[in-house]
Amino acid sequence: MPTPLQDIVADLDRLLEPERFADYGPNGLQVPGAEQVTTVVTGVTAQVELFERARAEGAELVIAHHGLFWGPGPGPIDEALARRLRVLFAADISLLAYHLPLDAHPEVGNNALLARALEAEPLTPFAPYVDTPIGWLAELPGEGLPIAELLARVELVTTRAPLAFDCGPPVVRRLGIVTGGGADHLADAIAAGADAFLTGEPAERVMAQAREAGVHFIAAGHYATETFGVRRLGQHLSERFGVRHVFVDIPNPV
Repeated sequence: MPTPLQDIVADLDRLLEPERFADYGPNGLQVPGAEQVTTVVTGVTAQVELFERARAEGAELVIAHHGLFWGPGPGPIDEALARRLRVLFAADISLLAYHLPLDAHPEVGNNALLARALEAEPLTPFAPYVDTPIGWLAELPGEGLPIAELLARVELVTTRAPLAFDCGPPVVRRLGIVTGGGADHLADAIAAGADAFLTGEPAERVMAQAREAGVHFIAAGHYATETFGVRRLGQHLSERFGVRHVFVDIPNPV
């Protein structure tokens, strides 16, 4: 049965509380389309391929982690943005995007879901962006995991071999997680007493920082670490409203 777009937007805004975050761009409804939704497509990054595949699925709504708009507000529309918008407008597809709120959420967020996929238990929010924590400190099972086993689990759940600076203790008990481009939050993990820090992308400076602090640094891919939350949002909407959900995987080596 079709669900009003406004009901879906209201539900996700209540769940994710985007007003709590000083984000890099707007969260929530970025492009309005059809007023009734029967099929939702989710994907990590708003792009032409995602929109074209959503159109092929007959979707009225796309939900992305990385939306189309960044910064304080819309600026001039260049050809790349215009091409993306044309696909949405022609198919009458709405676009919803949630960035930091979807990283930080304790149940449907990237960081907490990645922790649980590794069989770790999220314990404490950490790694503030402005004033709001976006990451999670997690405790690994039992007495912890040997670093080799942790890396194997990371590769299994992200389906790619991570880049690791193996600089910490042989057994990892506490793991800090900030998915995506969270390399600068290594300092927060060190301050919180983590044995290892897991993110998406590395930065040149973090190798020395990790070595000097005696902490493992693990970069498992910006895209690969951020498929969890948006996929779970689609599942949530399917369970909540009975809409059809399709996750569109467009792998990115970054």
